[in-house]
Amino acid sequence: MVSSYTSLSSLSSNNTKQLFGRRSFMPEHQNRLWKIETGFVRTFTYLEDGTTVALGLWGPGDIVGRALSKLEPYQMECLTKVEATNLPLEEWTELTETLLAHIQQAQELMIIRSHKKVDTMLIKLLAWLSKKFGSEVEKGRLIDMRLTHEDLAEMVGSTRVTITRVLGQFEQEGLIARLSLHRIVLREEEIWYYEI
Repeated sequence: MVSSYTSLSSLSSNNTKQLFGRRSFMPEHQNRLWKIETGFVRTFTYLEDGTTVALGLWGPGDIVGRALSKLEPYQMECLTKVEATNLPLEEWTELTETLLAHIQQAQELMIIRSHKKVDTMLIKLLAWLSKKFGSEVEKGRLIDMRLTHEDLAEMVGSTRVTITRVLGQFEQEGLIARLSLHRIVLREEEIWYYEI
């Protein structure tokens, strides 16, 4: 996967770092981008009936912004506390890499959502999250994004109730361990049969 990280030393002093609280929204600017320094952001839109459609999950080094989407509405919600640098679009020298990262993530999420069963979609999503954002811990890979059951449901196009049930099933089967603050440890060696 292409990283959208770049050095800011070549960019102008118009760049400003801002802090955002958990569940706050990053402001949309047509000609500016946000480089995430710390924390996690999800991008999404809504359908006419109010259904939320997840567009991506982004972490440190990733770039998000209104200029990268034609969708209306386009929202950027902070899943955790976030520190981000506001960058002028015309000064961003890594635009090709940023666009490739967005295309690749969109394709990966499209494949995950293309599975027919919710349990398969969810375990594939958890595996993807652990690979992209997880950290190695004693009993697997920790996904420390504090995603709620509703967040996970929106990512796979399901309901919160179904996700709660499937997560409970995964926990009973030993595929995951759930920790406080919506953190999950994925036991990767136990999910091999979902990879077939």
